[in-house]
Amino acid sequence: MARGSPKRKRTFIKNIQEDTSEWTPKTRLGWDVKNGKITHIDEILKAGKPILEPQIVDILMPDLEAVTMSMNVTQRVTDSGRKGSFGAVVLVGNRAGYIGLGKAKSTEASIAINKALARAKRNIMKIPRGCGSWECQCGTEHSIPRKVRGREGSTTVELKPAPKGVGLAVNDTIKYVMILAGVKDVWGKVRGSTSNVYNTLKATMKALKSLNE
Repeated sequence: MARGSPKRKRTFIKNIQEDTSEWTPKTRLGWDVKNGKITHIDEILKAGKPILEPQIVDILMPDLEAVTMSMNVTQRVTDSGRKGSFGAVVLVGNRAGYIGLGKAKSTEASIAINKALARAKRNIMKIPRGCGSWECQCGTEHSIPRKVRGREGSTTVELKPAPKGVGLAVNDTIKYVMILAGVKDVWGKVRGSTSNVYNTLKATMKALKSLNE
């Protein structure tokens, strides 16, 4: 197993883009992307414009990968019997500084995953990378620029820059975020509950997002 690889294996899926040839945008931003007026995702992110259509990301970021982080099944009893619901959490990224997280529910597993994937694309954000470790100072984008912290519910995630060769010294859930974000060396710790995968992912995303502030 490669250094920094998660112990619990989840499958990275490539070619997650939909066919946009027949896509009719519903927003002005969508038309600007389809007509070629906007050619890079940074133009949207720097302007702070909300991405309401996942096809925008499909066109601008054809190299995105996705991984399903969790799939939960819940049942409730109704007058007509038991009804099941599937909850999916999906992570997307291009291994070069862009990452997104989505969560969705549906009565069918495949629909829940597709909805979560679409939301992850709409939530795409850019992660500044760098070499913030005083032990390294190589100037390359192998780690993060500085120490950050994020919290979701009872879960707190703290991330620190690490020198080259350390790998991903974080728990398995956070490793997937780092891999898809393109971070190769980082130290991290989680406080509170780690059983809730979504809270751990959300706290990690908040920590990374704070790098933009």
